[in-house]
Amino acid sequence: MQNEINAGLVIIKEESKWLQELRWRCEKSSQQKIGKELGYSAAVINQVLKGTYKGDVEKVEIKIRGAYLGETVGCPVIGELEKNICIENQQREFSPTNSTRVKLYRACQTCPHSDNRKGEVA
Repeated sequence: MQNEINAGLVIIKEESKWLQELRWRCEKSSQQKIGKELGYSAAVINQVLKGTYKGDVEKVEIKIRGAYLGETVGCPVIGELEKNICIENQQREFSPTNSTRVKLYRACQTCPHSDNRKGEVA
């Protein structure tokens, strides 16, 4: 938990469950090992823990929720899979050598879980 003093009052901020999980795993292991498991550097993990990461914190959160908290999404190609695996599939380059990867690549273009949707205005 984090405390914040605001106009003389102490406000207790609850740390989100995904951040608590990240902190706990880093204490049990190391930031480097956890970063490697999630596909990030130890520096990124350290910055996320300190609240100073300037990158896509939401994507880090989704990977943690999938990898360590068991949160899943419904994939139109594979079925239920962990959120972190969904992101990893989205980040893969197109490869015509594997029929499943071709299906995933095509499905990710319009999937509501994907950051790669085509035709949307940001």
